[in-house]
Amino acid sequence: AGELGGWIESEENLSQDGNAWIYDEAMVFNNAKVFDNAKVFADAKVFDNAKVFINAKILGNAIVYGKAIVYGKAMVYSNAKILGNAIVYGEANIFGNARVCDCAEVYDKANICGNAEVYGDAQVYEYGEVFDNAMVFGCAEVYGSAVVCGRAKIYDVAKVHGHAEVYGNAEIYGCANIYGDTEVYEWAMVYGSAKVYDNAQVYDDAKVYDNAEVCGNAKVYGSAMVH
Repeated sequence: AGELGGWIESEENLSQDGNAWIYDEAMVFNNAKVFDNAKVFADAKVFDNAKVFINAKILGNAIVYGKAIVYGKAMVYSNAKILGNAIVYGEANIFGNARVCDCAEVYDKANICGNAEVYGDAQVYEYGEVFDNAMVFGCAEVYGSAVVCGRAKIYDVAKVHGHAEVYGNAEIYGCANIYGDTEVYEWAMVYGSAKVYDNAQVYDDAKVYDNAEVCGNAKVYGSAMVH
């Protein structure tokens, strides 16, 4: 049976099957459910219609609410918030002041931290990392071992994957595809159906757009435009 140490509004909040625990100053209320071997502790809160199950852990000052679902071996901690219809699973880690909301999904071994936000229908998975003040939204995808940080924005149906890094104030949007060991940074923009891959770099105020492809060891910088 579940072992209670925190606070629940009703017995429906904590399954009596499995080893689910709620303890410390943690709170689970409204129609939220914690079951299987999931654990909620420290000052964490799970409420509304949220579900936490399998081996997931919610701790610190983390909050899971709305219709959010956290499961698998996922961990949500520090001051992170999971809300809306967001789903976090696999071995994903959400921490710092990160927010995952709307219908976004974060899974596999992805990490979202700092003040990063993942929302809309965006997906971050495999070993993807989003941190600092970066934002991933729309139907964008970040995966592979890609890193998005600084104040970078990835949106629309853009994809950042492989070992690509997007940082600074860079923006990737439209149907843009960034992969390989590419770096896009500073105030650079890649959009339309553009592709940047291999060891290419796009930086300064450069723009790559339409159906342009930048690859190999190419560098696009300054106020250059490639389209």
